[in-house]
Amino acid sequence: FKVRELEDVFNDIERLRHYYSHVDSIFLIDGNVMAARTDYLLKVFDKLRSTFPECSKVSMYSGLNDFRRKSVAELKELKDAGLTMTYSGLESGDRQVLDKIKKNMSPEQAIKGMQMAKEAGIQTLLSFIFGLGGKERSHEHIAATTDLLNQMQPDEIAPMALAIQPGTVLEQQVKRGEFIMPTELQILQEEQYLLNHLDFNTFYWGDHGNNIVSLKGALPDCQAGFLAKVNSAID
Repeated sequence: FKVRELEDVFNDIERLRHYYSHVDSIFLIDGNVMAARTDYLLKVFDKLRSTFPECSKVSMYSGLNDFRRKSVAELKELKDAGLTMTYSGLESGDRQVLDKIKKNMSPEQAIKGMQMAKEAGIQTLLSFIFGLGGKERSHEHIAATTDLLNQMQPDEIAPMALAIQPGTVLEQQVKRGEFIMPTELQILQEEQYLLNHLDFNTFYWGDHGNNIVSLKGALPDCQAGFLAKVNSAID
């Protein structure tokens, strides 16, 4: 991981202006962009504003710990400069699972990061992974994750089912029998538990390609209908 030179980023922005005559939304990649210094990010936002004055939404990735590494005043500066939404990976609310995947984040730190984002007025989407506790820790994983979500109350959530990526440590753990993959039934039961226990307003992006049932809509309005679809898949 490294932060690119500003000149390189500016060149990318200028080049894209030649390709697109009108841009409503911009997403800054890669990795956790919020990890960059605030003065660096403010210069990027200034360049975006001058190059794409018609753009009304700028989003980027941010670890929840990245919020904590800045002050609320810095986060407000970024919000005022044009940042509208961040995408953050929660993965799990279960301390044991977080430790096992080397997330380097505790549930308490996740809550603090979210509190700071909310105070700054930055909307946040949290993603998390069904099945990350494996077959043996499925219930603990989803119960703790749901509880943490209810405390944090992100603007949007994006649950997705676990997929093992080639070449990863987790793939080796699966091959050695150290991590037992959850069954499809367990994945569905985790989503069932989640939908039965979420109790705040949010938008549900449950339409990831790995998910067994594709669901997308506002909660709680769509909650009963989503639950019916998951229950049907379980049956």
